Amino acid sequence: MANRANLERMCLARDLLNQIQDESPSIEEVARLVRMSPFHFIRRFDAFFGATPHQFRINARLERARHLLAQGQHSVTDVCLDVGFSSLGSFSDLFTRRVGEPPSAYRRRARSMVQVPGILPPHLTPGCLTLMGRLPPDVFRNFQEAR
Repeated sequence: MANRANLERMCLARDLLNQIQDESPSIEEVARLVRMSPFHFIRRFDAFFGATPHQFRINARLERARHLLAQGQHSVTDVCLDVGFSSLGSFSDLFTRRVGEPPSAYRRRARSMVQVPGILPPHLTPGCLTLMGRLPPDVFRNFQEAR
């Protein structure tokens, strides 16, 4: 059942799993923090977000890697270590399978599209923001009308 307390606990777990740190909490630790057994937590998380906690963490790390590579200020090895992978080979293999090209090729392609240093190309910006940016300026006078 999706009540407010369950939603808050799942959002807390999502935020913890989304953090990329040297000492990221394990799935068991996150489950304990949201007061669930690990197996129940994995099932509930998958039901809420459409991915297991492990898949969610991997996707968050790869998304962060895409942004770092697109900025072009870090080597592939630095990005690999920054996003929490310990093996460059496994990072490159996973990145290639999920993104469709090796990290070094992605970095070259993404950097060639960036015109102004520090600004990412539109295809790297979340879709909701690009849609809002294309609306005429006089569509909504205030946030109440946007609903």
